[in-house]
Amino acid sequence: MMRREKRATRKRQKEKKSMLEQVKGILIWIFEIAVVVLIAFVLVLFFGQMRSNTGQSMETTLSDGDHVLIDTFSYRIGTPKRNDIIAFKPNGSSTSHSYIKRVIGLPGETVQIKDGMIYINGKVYLEKTDYPAITNPGLAAEEITLGVTEYFVLGDNRNNSEDSRYADIGLVDADYIEGRVWLRILPSDSFDLIK
Repeated sequence: MMRREKRATRKRQKEKKSMLEQVKGILIWIFEIAVVVLIAFVLVLFFGQMRSNTGQSMETTLSDGDHVLIDTFSYRIGTPKRNDIIAFKPNGSSTSHSYIKRVIGLPGETVQIKDGMIYINGKVYLEKTDYPAITNPGLAAEEITLGVTEYFVLGDNRNNSEDSRYADIGLVDADYIEGRVWLRILPSDSFDLIK
């Protein structure tokens, strides 16, 4: 009789232990899923917001209709650098589509375009890429001094771009910058990192 009770007690203890291990396994599994979902959410929020390039102003870097991902995190801890390609809302307009342009002038600098060349603080800015001479300097025919939160941007298709040379876009305030363009995802045959 004692043996049966001992066996029954051991069996109940094993079942209880087995059930606790199952519950523990399920809780660990739920925790792991929650962590993965949280990481995915953070990655999408900071590095995976999609924007679409409209028009020819960024040719040959980006084409009309290209879809890109923007990194919104970098500019929360730092600031745009010269040559970064950024997405921004012109004049902070919440109803406008996002524009995509290249940062040329940084806060506090003086920018001017003359004789087809870009001058930053009175010196010719030699770009790494061979862009054609600029035929229309627009507002930058005269020196433009950028404020402490302002950026001067140009499209890579310099002679077919609405950018900081024109009053409709003007200088881009840091508050209007959505993020740094870093990856082209569509069309799929053009999937690549943006430089």
